[in-house]
Amino acid sequence: MSSPNSSVRQRVGKEKSKVNGKVDQAETEIKNVYESAKQNVSKEWDYKVAISIITFLAFATRFTGISHPNEVVFDEVHFGKFASYYLQRLYFFDVHPPFAKLLFAFVGWLVGFDGHFLFENIGDSYIDNKVPYVAFRALPALLGTLTVPIVFLIMWESGYSLPACVLASCMVLFDNSHIGQTRLILLDATLVFFMALSVLCYIKFYRQRHDPFGRKWWKWLLLTGFNMSCVMSTKYVGLFIFVAIGCAVAIDLWDLLDINRKGGALDMVTFGKHFAARAVGLIIVPFFFYLFWFQVHFAILTRSGPGDDFMSPEFQETLSDNPMHAAAVDIHYYDSITLRHKDTKVYLHSHTENYPLRYDDGRISSQGQQVTGYPFNDTNNHWQVLPHNYPTPLDQAQGNIVRVGDVVQLRHVVTNTMLLSHDVASPYYPTNQEFTTVSPELAAGDRHNDTLFEIRVEGSKPGQSFKSMSSQFKLVHYPTKVAMWTHTTPLPEWAFKQAEINGNKNVQQTSNIWYVDDIAGLPDDSPRRIREERKPKHVPFLKKYFELQRAMFYHNNALTASHPYASLPFQWPFLLRGVSFWTQESTRQQIYFLGNPLGYWIATALLAVFAGIVGADQLSLRRGVDALDHRTRSRFYNSTGFFFLCWALHYFPFYLMGRQLFLHHYLPAHLASCLVAGALVEFIFNVEPVLDDETVQAKKDKIVAKVPEKTRRAFVSASERMKDNSLLTTWIAVGVIMIPILAGWYYFLPLTYGRPGLTVEEVNARKWLGYDLHFAK
Repeated sequence: MSSPNSSVRQRVGKEKSKVNGKVDQAETEIKNVYESAKQNVSKEWDYKVAISIITFLAFATRFTGISHPNEVVFDEVHFGKFASYYLQRLYFFDVHPPFAKLLFAFVGWLVGFDGHFLFENIGDSYIDNKVPYVAFRALPALLGTLTVPIVFLIMWESGYSLPACVLASCMVLFDNSHIGQTRLILLDATLVFFMALSVLCYIKFYRQRHDPFGRKWWKWLLLTGFNMSCVMSTKYVGLFIFVAIGCAVAIDLWDLLDINRKGGALDMVTFGKHFAARAVGLIIVPFFFYLFWFQVHFAILTRSGPGDDFMSPEFQETLSDNPMHAAAVDIHYYDSITLRHKDTKVYLHSHTENYPLRYDDGRISSQGQQVTGYPFNDTNNHWQVLPHNYPTPLDQAQGNIVRVGDVVQLRHVVTNTMLLSHDVASPYYPTNQEFTTVSPELAAGDRHNDTLFEIRVEGSKPGQSFKSMSSQFKLVHYPTKVAMWTHTTPLPEWAFKQAEINGNKNVQQTSNIWYVDDIAGLPDDSPRRIREERKPKHVPFLKKYFELQRAMFYHNNALTASHPYASLPFQWPFLLRGVSFWTQESTRQQIYFLGNPLGYWIATALLAVFAGIVGADQLSLRRGVDALDHRTRSRFYNSTGFFFLCWALHYFPFYLMGRQLFLHHYLPAHLASCLVAGALVEFIFNVEPVLDDETVQAKKDKIVAKVPEKTRRAFVSASERMKDNSLLTTWIAVGVIMIPILAGWYYFLPLTYGRPGLTVEEVNARKWLGYDLHFAK
């Protein structure tokens, strides 16, 4: 009878022999695959044939009929116009960074366009005005074409099977919104192309993680940063790709910090090098490229143009032929001037009518003389500039130059009253002060201090002369420190619906700016009107850059007005709303920007499926049920999860924005949802089996670590990873999904390409979710 110890030794021996047998078997299998991989590096011909066909189809769908319509369509009025301004070197203002617009200008320069056509109105003929519009449209069409194979490459480089690559790329290939947006002179094709290229370059960089600081490692890191800078330099929503890739980088760095990582613990010096390299490649280098495009922007736009009014007088002095500075005249005491508000363009005005005793809300006014804003120039807009110690002997003040920082009084010439502000609520703003006028006697007596105003010009030097046109100033009430301000809401009938003038306690507000439009009564032949030839002033690049950034962010946030085709973020994944781009009554043709409804709904449904699988997996793990092996789960979370993160970070931030939003804002997120869809279909139909023993997996990892990097890439490719798996079910699933996608694409093509024209019945048949399509008569 054997002892208990001998029984235990026998069982242990048997278990050990089983494990060793599995290890030996695994080692043999992996070595066989290793030898096969060495012989099949870069031989995935099926992938290459597929991407070639898909690229050809992308070219066909984007370029077919690109010359139609031969008229200005939708926002081509903006971005075509900006290209013309670049070619004429006229300064303009836009809320988007310059990169994509510079590309359009470059295309115009290549084909010899001189910028004579300014794309003023939707429907203006390109043919009659001899505009090379097809060349302009070819740029976004080319970028849209290349986006499709980039999606395929993202999936391929991530190690997905051929059907997954085909599905993801074809969901973008046959999507009507991507096609429609890339056939016109618009910015979104550039945005989506470089967003996809950023993801591809980061994946290729991540695949070099086993050879850090090598040539290819640096190449793909820097290319990732460059492409992200191009996204950011096209639209500010490009910041989302920085956040998405930044999250992935943060997780990667966190793994590198792990002392128990598979590749061995890193010392802190090496970790610091990893951190610094990523900071340089993904933050510092992109920022300098971002600045570079603004430098090019300023270098080209050297002439005064339609964007002058958005910039400070100092900035405008850097532009040649600036009319504001050309018309600038020194203002002297006792000059009669007209003051105009920079934003609303109304004149400071007064007349003999008084404020009513009570306003509509019951508040009582001072019943003083009304001071309002008036859009037309007349004599009631004339104000005489007087010294603060008025009345003073005329010979002591007349002819003296008014200077920035002076405290002055303003006399309304027609009614002979003095401008005043006091602690009485204005008609519309109970928190703001009323502006009125009082008699010269009161202004010289008890009310003297209330008639004093400081001329304040931001960024000016003390003692600088105060000029008409060029000196954009704030008129600050000297005792109470409120700034004279107006807005667009007209006063009631008692003020003849003129603009309200009041004292704004927020002195720093940029809408407090005024300028002197003219000096009334100054003869045209006055020596003060003689102009000397002026050379443009030099202002440091960073100073101009920061001023432009402030203006861009301010006006972008101010885009809150309603738009008939604006939509809300919750409508985009379900494609509840589109945008009418162009219509032609005579032919019943129209371009209606709308995605492929069936493709959108499938992609959105699979996003929900992904979230459900993650939730179910986490709940199962909590209950001790492990349905996935380590490698499958890691791939599902790290790869598919990264695509889902890209979707979420390109979608949910729009809920925080108060500006106008449209369906095209969803295009980057939609591309990410297509990546999720391709990866998820493979996961569902090709889940790898759970390994029998962790020791077997450890042995596999050890063997794989010895494989050279070039061979390892082939070793972990989808074709090798699924060598023994049948992809038939995956191909069937892809086919089932593509049938409705192709049907939806084809059904809505007339609205994407703008032809053929549709009858009322055909238009009605396409109003699936109440789309506001145009009915031609």
